[in-house]
Amino acid sequence: MKKMYFIAIYPPQEIIDEIKVFKQDFALNYGNSMALKNDAHITLLSPFDRELELEADIHTAFQKINTEIPPFEIILNGFGGFPNPNNPVIFVHPEANESLNLLHQSVIQQFSFGKKSFTPHMTVGYRNLTFENYVKAWEVYKGKIYKTKFLVDKILLLRHDGKWVPIAEKHLGNPDTDNS
Repeated sequence: MKKMYFIAIYPPQEIIDEIKVFKQDFALNYGNSMALKNDAHITLLSPFDRELELEADIHTAFQKINTEIPPFEIILNGFGGFPNPNNPVIFVHPEANESLNLLHQSVIQQFSFGKKSFTPHMTVGYRNLTFENYVKAWEVYKGKIYKTKFLVDKILLLRHDGKWVPIAEKHLGNPDTDNS
């Protein structure tokens, strides 16, 4: 049996809840019910599927990801969009961050099928968002102010079991120090 997996950074619950308000706006005002399906996160490795029997190999590769970088801060600042007519997306925009780029590089060193290009974002509206509603929403969101920050101190490996469930985590920092 195949399962879907992905690797991501999740912000604290407080930020997930703040971003959920935007997702609720998309569901109510832009016909985008899919916005509510997932909690806010930054994807480091897009969803992929593997046979469940191979999950041990996924765990092994996940544990080999080099996370020997100090925990770092991500600043979320405003909104961005991917105006693809077939699959438009509006997202909360993280400011450029070299540590985040390094972390992504470490992930795709272990998971070589990962995308080399990396545009970090926290999706708000997507999937069943029509291009017409994307344009309407973008008129509102392009000038909307939302700014916050959070500390990234771990990455998560998730499996889809009807919904995304964390099955492993790996803390950032020096492996010789206690990360608890």
